[in-house]
Amino acid sequence: MQPTDVDGLDWPAIARGAAVGLLVIVPVSIVRAALDRDVTDFNHSGWVFPLSVLILVAYLLAGWVAGRSVPQAPLTHGSLAGLGSVLLWIPIRIVIWVVREDGRGLVTGDRPALPLGGVFGALVIGVGFGMLGGILGARAARRRQVEQPVGPSGSPT
Repeated sequence: MQPTDVDGLDWPAIARGAAVGLLVIVPVSIVRAALDRDVTDFNHSGWVFPLSVLILVAYLLAGWVAGRSVPQAPLTHGSLAGLGSVLLWIPIRIVIWVVREDGRGLVTGDRPALPLGGVFGALVIGVGFGMLGGILGARAARRRQVEQPVGPSGSPT
């Protein structure tokens, strides 16, 4: 981060974190959509919990990458990376909904593909787990700096 940076945010670090989170969310969402179609009672099957944990790990990883890149402001960068993962996932979820064409509404109906409460919950959880990941990533970055002694030229010895 540059000291003259007006907004104090490292947008490339946030984008990298959001992209890493999205790299986990996309395959999990595709697997979930496929299983939802093939498993008779998916919501009561054993698949719901591991897939939910993987989504939480995605938010955590997003924050970890951003927090590790900018250990001076891990909460801000981690939360924005987690939020970015959710916001980048929404258009992909819409594409999955369009491709599946199973008669469900996008945001309305009995079982909408993107229920507004679910989207809001994903935003809140993404920010929270992104913050946690940011803290863990910043700690890892600080630990790495302590373990690498710096020589007189400013480079690791």
